Amino acid sequence: MKQDGKTLAELMVVAGILAMVSLMGIPNFLGLHSTSQLRSVTEEIASDLRLARQLALTNRDRVRIVIDTEQQELITQLVSGNTTHHVYRYGGKGLIIEEPSAGWDIQFQPSGRSATPTTIQIHNREGQTKTLTVSMTGRVSIL
Repeated sequence: MKQDGKTLAELMVVAGILAMVSLMGIPNFLGLHSTSQLRSVTEEIASDLRLARQLALTNRDRVRIVIDTEQQELITQLVSGNTTHHVYRYGGKGLIIEEPSAGWDIQFQPSGRSATPTTIQIHNREGQTKTLTVSMTGRVSIL
């Protein structure tokens, strides 16, 4: 009976080749992860802005979003009761929000219009940028 086996040297060569191929793919994976983080956080912030507009329409009250870069969070507040509706934390994702063109507070009127039309830029570590705009009509767009 003949047995066909692999030597330890052959197994080590195969393991070495697999290690080199996987090491070449790690930088691409990290870049992909950073890009997807940027896209998802941008979409979540846009969703929060749209929710704030809807809250203003529904409650017939002014709603504001405060961007706190130190705590890395967006705070949605009902202005008349000075109550916090919810907080979105984007910390730990390696993203930076530049100061919006109209300042750190974004307000929506009871009509749904924006009291502070603004542009927000979000950057990741690789230098990629996503831009959000809030128009005078309250429409939120991702550019």
